[in-house]
Amino acid sequence: MADTRTTGIPFNVTQGAPTKGGIGESTLRPDGTLKVTGEFAYSSDMWHEDMLWGQILRSPVAHAEILSIDTGEALATPGVYAVLTHDDLPTDVKHYGLEIQDTPVLATGKVRHHGEPVALVAADHPETARRAAAKIKVEYRELPVITDEASATAPDAILVHENRDDHHIGHVPHPNIVHRQPIVRGDADEAAKRADFIVKGEYTFGMQDQAFLGPESGLAVPAEDGGVDLYVATQWLHSDLKQIAPVLGLPEDKVRMTLAGVGGAFGGREDLSMQIHACLLALRTGKPVKIVYNRFESFFGHVHRHPAKLTYEHGATKDGKITHMKCRIVLDGGAYASASPAVVGNASSLSVGPYVIDDVDIEAIALYSNNPPCGAMRGFGAVQACFAYEAQMDKLADAVGMDRVAFRQLNAMEQGTIMPTGQPVDSPAPVAELLRRVKAMPLPPERQWESSEGSDVRALPGGLSNTTHGEGVVRGVGYAVGIKNVGFSEGFDDYSTAKVRMEVINGEAVATVHTAMAEVGQGGITVHAQIARTELGVSQVTIHPADTQVGSAGSTSASRQTYVTGGAVKNACELVREKVLEIGRRKMGTYHPAWATAELLLEGGKVVTDGGEVLADLVDVLEDEAVEIEEEWRHRPTEAFDLRTGQGNGHVQYSFAAHRAVVEVDTELGLVKVIELACAQDVGKALNPLSVIGQIQGGTLQGMGVAVMEEIVVDPVTAKVRNPSFTDYLLPTILDTPTIPVDVLELADEHAPYGLRGIGEAPTLSSTPAVLAAIRNATGLELNRTPVRPEHLTGTASA
Repeated sequence: MADTRTTGIPFNVTQGAPTKGGIGESTLRPDGTLKVTGEFAYSSDMWHEDMLWGQILRSPVAHAEILSIDTGEALATPGVYAVLTHDDLPTDVKHYGLEIQDTPVLATGKVRHHGEPVALVAADHPETARRAAAKIKVEYRELPVITDEASATAPDAILVHENRDDHHIGHVPHPNIVHRQPIVRGDADEAAKRADFIVKGEYTFGMQDQAFLGPESGLAVPAEDGGVDLYVATQWLHSDLKQIAPVLGLPEDKVRMTLAGVGGAFGGREDLSMQIHACLLALRTGKPVKIVYNRFESFFGHVHRHPAKLTYEHGATKDGKITHMKCRIVLDGGAYASASPAVVGNASSLSVGPYVIDDVDIEAIALYSNNPPCGAMRGFGAVQACFAYEAQMDKLADAVGMDRVAFRQLNAMEQGTIMPTGQPVDSPAPVAELLRRVKAMPLPPERQWESSEGSDVRALPGGLSNTTHGEGVVRGVGYAVGIKNVGFSEGFDDYSTAKVRMEVINGEAVATVHTAMAEVGQGGITVHAQIARTELGVSQVTIHPADTQVGSAGSTSASRQTYVTGGAVKNACELVREKVLEIGRRKMGTYHPAWATAELLLEGGKVVTDGGEVLADLVDVLEDEAVEIEEEWRHRPTEAFDLRTGQGNGHVQYSFAAHRAVVEVDTELGLVKVIELACAQDVGKALNPLSVIGQIQGGTLQGMGVAVMEEIVVDPVTAKVRNPSFTDYLLPTILDTPTIPVDVLELADEHAPYGLRGIGEAPTLSSTPAVLAAIRNATGLELNRTPVRPEHLTGTASA
């Protein structure tokens, strides 16, 4: 029943309806249809009137002195507007970097890796720019290369960075070591004496590329105020800004950045690529400059996953309890630091896996070398460790004589477990349950080879090459489980900012959400709209383009955006809601006691009591008023790991996933077909169940890729990349993709918004060792490296 008082304000006592499209629903992505139909505008699609094209000249060698650079012929090329080298940089700030500013904008004096940028060209056509860049004459004197730990740490080793400043990164035993993190807890040597069984292993993890489909690209437009507007595909607008502005000699407010359409990231866009180069050319020429890498350039234009050497020792009693663990992890960071210090922290602190082990002796280091720079990639140090410790779990279970899954469950951590860093796990850690669930999933049926006539050869090892019809093919099953931290760690001030506005537009209450979050395909913009609908009770939510006109949202990495920027949006919405209710109490509080006495909510475009009674329409509450709030939001603080013992509450949250892989192997040709990769994962709360499944399946496939095909091959003598193309760098296609059934567990983390748990990275960890375990089960081979190649399975190369 409705009662309109003399003020003309409607007074409604009907029941309110919940707002559709809120958290917990599988709302569709607003960018989904555009991307599927090819109508979505990516950064490489941008265009500006009178635009020039930028081109980068890169080093053809990995380590060399630059004796001279002659740009005369390039400058004389018709259509060329500018050619820049290191000497043309406008300020004394000539280096940048995420944590350590050691990466030159353009090489000066020497180059340190294959493909390092040496010079820039701006021209009126991309072909003109490319031809002009090829005319730049650079005289090099090649130097010996550092390619591994032995060459990097030898007493007479050449220093990759001659004038290294160590005071801000802690103690390292050699200048060619970027960072070192030991973790010591208990007494591993003494605990080893209690072991009835001890197993050891040495493992090699290959260099993986993020292989995003949208190449690095952006458009820089000079502004009348002497600044520049940059439209770019990136993962962290404000981090880019802090690195770009000093090089340009501009205040940050004159470098205005807007996120352009991003075609995937996975960590490869956390570092700068073409951002500074495009801005330099735009400011020099006074014209808009667009840079788009081709695929060859892209392999040199971003960091990769750290290749690793891992040495492990575990012990166990005869009843299956793990006694101790020792490990040493060597990560190759390449020529520049990038995120290597943080990757070392993750690799060391998560090297024990999701298991209870009280006595550990751990060391992780990252090297400087003349190999390609390595940094952030999905899983961030935990992937390499998981590959090794899960292989160890299988070996240890076999030595004890236990079922491999039961052995893991017996030693599985749970809520309350103390990590090797001394940090208690204070939220659900359902490791044993995830293993139970993934093992309980139905196995795919066995093939009946004798009746395979007419079967689809695409389902067999070798696929369309038609190399087998079942002869020589064996099946294997393998299990693995992993642990990954969520959010930035080790005392980093991990926060995000959200601006939320609520107003009446065309007779309807509308919310606008503005953050600097980089939407790189993870579905954050979908979730932000869901949060706003849930907290503000409106159907119409506008997502403002991400830019630097709002405070930082941090990086789209570390599985943190739904947690941290989602938390910021939730917080800002709650503050907006309180302001709206204050307006309502001021305007209508005298007409119904519930305004003062009841718990009030916003649902279905109305103000309602917690019992569902409608008090007013939001349109009537707001009228011509608008409410806008911009606030920062932080999760619980963390602290740095002690550089001597590794102790410290370094992580804010952990996520867990378990996999079971089923593979078929052609033992004669060494070909592998992954039939199924089942996953069970705890997500805390599925804010968008469909997106959650997609993230888990995508991460699973990325882990499978590094298990059986993906690797950047670097020549050990010259440090040159040998396969910088999608012809030679192999990626899983739809024909390689197995069935990926997913079992989602929702055990809320009371410390997180809505109880959610970051999900994007965890499935990338355990899928790789699960596939390797299945191949070992099928072949009986030890297989201690990724990716597994045919020669490792046929005895023609060392496995």
